[in-house]
Amino acid sequence: MSTGKSISDAPPGNRRLEQGAQSRTRLVEAARALFEQHGYASTSTEALLAATGLTRGALYHHFRDKKDLFLAVCEAVHADLSGAIDAAADPHAPPLDQLLAGAMAWIDAIAQPGPRQVLLIDGPSVLGDLAWAELDGRHGYQQLRAVVAELLGSQGRFSALQVDACATALNGSINELARWLARQPAPMQSDARNAAAAALAAYGAGLVNYY
Repeated sequence: MSTGKSISDAPPGNRRLEQGAQSRTRLVEAARALFEQHGYASTSTEALLAATGLTRGALYHHFRDKKDLFLAVCEAVHADLSGAIDAAADPHAPPLDQLLAGAMAWIDAIAQPGPRQVLLIDGPSVLGDLAWAELDGRHGYQQLRAVVAELLGSQGRFSALQVDACATALNGSINELARWLARQPAPMQSDARNAAAAALAAYGAGLVNYY
């Protein structure tokens, strides 16, 4: 709820905090647009500053370097995609239906050029395998693992390690399907998406039936 006060009416300490938060948001939003369009390597610090009108000092006040800013962008993109998964997966539906709906929502979102560039192309190489896995673990993977745990846990025979293994295998398949879908020619996109959905359905059914 609004207090009716502008930033200029706020106490000096609060005003500095709000201005700092706004500067950080501007940096992340501008960097996201540039990273999505041009990629990490082709986006210079000078381009980031020009896009925001902020100083180099402001940039390094909020982020250690360009890589640190890129991580913040990855967090923002992941958060948006997690929202898409939540919107697509009916929490009252059977776990397998939730899994398939959420997986296809992720594939549809990550197949778009911007998110794909940030999360699938640049993310692993810029952040490194460990940081990338930690980032994924804080976002989409947690949602996926929760559904797999529900899917398998109801049988009462599986350790946390087994659930992790199944969720990790499925997570890799989903990401690879997104890359595969992005490579298909435009006239084949609809058929390719249907094929991806069928492959996931077969995997999900096989997971349930195997165990």
